[in-house]
Amino acid sequence: QVLRKSLQRGVALSTGSFLVYEGHKLISVFADVHASFKVEDIIEQADYLYGSGETEKLYQLLIQHKNSDDTELLWRLARASRDLAQLSSTSAEKKRQLAYEALEYAKKALEKNEANFAAHKWYGICLSDVGDFEGIKTKIGNAIVIKEHFQRAVELNPKDATTIHLIGIWCYSFAEMPWYQRKIAATLFATPPTSTFQEALHYFHMAEEADPNFYSKNLLFLGKTYLKLNNKKMALLWLSKAKEYPAHTEEDKQV
Repeated sequence: QVLRKSLQRGVALSTGSFLVYEGHKLISVFADVHASFKVEDIIEQADYLYGSGETEKLYQLLIQHKNSDDTELLWRLARASRDLAQLSSTSAEKKRQLAYEALEYAKKALEKNEANFAAHKWYGICLSDVGDFEGIKTKIGNAIVIKEHFQRAVELNPKDATTIHLIGIWCYSFAEMPWYQRKIAATLFATPPTSTFQEALHYFHMAEEADPNFYSKNLLFLGKTYLKLNNKKMALLWLSKAKEYPAHTEEDKQV
């Protein structure tokens, strides 16, 4: 009788433990599904706001999730911070603060998922922005790292026209570099990074082929590069396209 009671108690405890365990499992599954839907919802809202040019609202939405471990949220937060810094209404002090914050978010996004092309792209962009506050020596010193991240982004997503455009900007900047900056580059590297306007033109056209008329600034730089190459007819063609581009963002208006 004692043995029977002990066995019954053991079975009851086992059943209770099993039910508790299964309950925890079920709650965990529901929590994961809820978290997944929540992240998807935030990303959907964020992409809508980005497409609508609602820079400040987008930043306010995403900054609430700055401690997230989700790469997709983090690189979007880096982009939103950077976009907010670019607004003419943002003070100089705030621009600096946002630039460094954006770099941290992009770095964290990259640490969470090295295979995410957008994390590489925004890390490269944000690293370049920080160089604006740290002087020409740092900016040139970071140049090779920046290009490597852009190239890695293109490897991961060959159809991303924006990253191809950024490599074109990189090439244009080094082709246009004044002599004193070339001298600084020569002290930093045994073989300083160099480029040509022809190489820049190649990437700008490549970006346009990947996604025609995707970005006002790509049209502008096609025109500017043709001017550098003394081809005024082609320069006029692309500058006219840039001028006629529908201005959705502040950057479009500046272009």
